[in-house]
Amino acid sequence: MASRRQFLRQTTALTTGALTLPPFLLDSQARALPNLDLKTPAEWAQDEDFWARIKSDYTVSPTLLNLNNGGVCPQPKVVQDAHIRFYQYCNEAPSYYMWRILDQGREALRDKLADLAGCSSEEIAINRNTTEGLNTVIFGLNLKAGDEVVLTKQDYPNMLNAWRQREKRDGIKLVFLDLKLPSEDEAGLVDQFVRAFTPRTKVVHVTHMINWVGQILPVRRIADEAHKRGIEVIADGAHSFALFDFKIPDLGCDYFASSLHKWLGAPFGSGLLYIRQNKIKNVWALLSNTEPDGPDIRKFESLGTRSFASEMAIGTAVDYHNGIGSARKFARAHYLKNYWMERVRNVPGVTLHTSLKPEWAGAVGLFAIDGMKPAEIDAQLMNRHKIHTVGIDWETIHGIRVTPHVYHSPKDLDRLVAAITAIAAKSRKS
Repeated sequence: MASRRQFLRQTTALTTGALTLPPFLLDSQARALPNLDLKTPAEWAQDEDFWARIKSDYTVSPTLLNLNNGGVCPQPKVVQDAHIRFYQYCNEAPSYYMWRILDQGREALRDKLADLAGCSSEEIAINRNTTEGLNTVIFGLNLKAGDEVVLTKQDYPNMLNAWRQREKRDGIKLVFLDLKLPSEDEAGLVDQFVRAFTPRTKVVHVTHMINWVGQILPVRRIADEAHKRGIEVIADGAHSFALFDFKIPDLGCDYFASSLHKWLGAPFGSGLLYIRQNKIKNVWALLSNTEPDGPDIRKFESLGTRSFASEMAIGTAVDYHNGIGSARKFARAHYLKNYWMERVRNVPGVTLHTSLKPEWAGAVGLFAIDGMKPAEIDAQLMNRHKIHTVGIDWETIHGIRVTPHVYHSPKDLDRLVAAITAIAAKSRKS
């Protein structure tokens, strides 16, 4: 185990912004780093040597093919190691090392997340997941009976339940849109939201990427139309942050939350909440605070005892992400999604329910097989082929969600293509 002095040096490096590159780049930084700019993200997306070395940084199963990264993503080993190191350190004297040592890295971590998010550090709260972040806003807004909230049937269940609780408790009115997905009609999507706005609309809740089907929504255009009418905008960024190449202010939203244990690859149970600085005072703290209606973003971090080890390892995840780059990560994820979808699109009986265009979908793709329920397909993929996906039966969306990650290769997805082809062929014969 490292000495105390060595550990504190490591802690300082991790929490003050020092870049932690993927391990294979560390041996030749001077040579490797400039080369990252010699290709476009689209060209890097097909550089299998580069991504094979990225894959070596993960500890994923060599036999079970995990294609449900849309639920939660594995962490690179460097993040796992940081988490374990901080956790063991805390256990030497928890109340001292947690509160007096590790917690001192919180502001440096906030700065690092704000830099990645493209906003002020005074607009970022560190929490545990998207649900916690968005519930904080949903229950913290000053809404009264008769106020209207526009949302969709395709939003995430935890968010829908939160709004329904406010409807039941406070008498607000929920106006649900039923989106027809997939869609590549930006004007049509925006118009559907705008037509639902009335003088009583106070909030519009928009999911940046619909988790069921991978649909990207035009959040900025919807937000611009909402703001023209004095309507506040909540964006659910659970599946977009650290995958799409964007900054939170680009969306024009007032409130945004994401789970960092998804595409950032941070420890499980880590997230962030963004609130535009002039809006913070208007949102009550979800948990008790000395100034629950104050202007300080930190009022949303009164969680009591939490995992300091998890939080501090977020910094390592940000460093690793930056070593790859947001544009390269998105290009690779989208390339892999299209790789398998293009190879099954003409298989008899197979239907795709996700766009192949990068402006409309990222890593998530949904497919269906005629005559088969999603649960049946999901079971066959796992039992016969050891491929982990997730069956989706939600509103009008029915199919199998497939989400590859940067640690996957085209060869991995050839295995998926072969499995889908075999299952579809057997279904046609039965």
